[in-house]
Amino acid sequence: MTMPKEARPLRVLHLTDPHLMANASGQLLGVNTRDSLAAVIDEVLASHGQPDLILATGDLAQDSSEQAYRVFGERLSVFQCGSAWSPGNHDDAVILNRVASEFDAMHRRIVRGGWQFILLDSSVPGRVYGELAASELEFLEQVLSEYPDMPALVSLHHHPVDIGCDWLENIGLKNRESFWQVIERFPQVKVVLWGHIHQEQNLVRKGVRLLSTPSTCIQFTTGSAKFSVEPLAPGYRWFEFDADGSFTTRVRRAVNFSFELDQSSTGY
Repeated sequence: MTMPKEARPLRVLHLTDPHLMANASGQLLGVNTRDSLAAVIDEVLASHGQPDLILATGDLAQDSSEQAYRVFGERLSVFQCGSAWSPGNHDDAVILNRVASEFDAMHRRIVRGGWQFILLDSSVPGRVYGELAASELEFLEQVLSEYPDMPALVSLHHHPVDIGCDWLENIGLKNRESFWQVIERFPQVKVVLWGHIHQEQNLVRKGVRLLSTPSTCIQFTTGSAKFSVEPLAPGYRWFEFDADGSFTTRVRRAVNFSFELDQSSTGY
């Protein structure tokens, strides 16, 4: 008797903080952000192949330009799957969403592979810190209520927990208590995922995996009290999700990408 072949895991690529610019030669602390994104995409294809879904969690543009968002969408065309974009503090959410609609990347809730993926907008116009509006918290509660037995991943741009960097603590999610009050009501939430901090974190809070992903350009120094960058290669996070609620994940970096980082900067 031939046993039925088990369905393979759902493959999800997380990209964050590319900081693209309208100018093709635009740099962030000495790093050409288009080139670094290209190197990351090449690494994805070489190391993992095609994903089934891409989550992009903010600071897609450094200059909030329509051209930068269009470049991002065009760069993702090498992947044979859809993507979903959410804004960060450097983004103009209106412009981002307008361009995202052209690339069918405005989905805020995706149900695939036995999982629910939820993208929240934590951006606050004109501010570096994040906050979830009442409407965002209501949306989160609504979509989690609709699939109480389905494992879920919730993503946003700003970090909702302390991550051990003093200078980043005041520019994380301001109303994190309200966020966690919702999350704690829904035990099917397995993962909370974010960008913003340009570094890898892998934490656990009350059984929920808390994950951040390196930027596709520059990296902030882990554990630093003041603004600091370190010459780590740009990276991404890869997930494989099983319908039973289990998953695997790893961060990988484009280590062959050559760059000269301005480590003397006190900000950007």
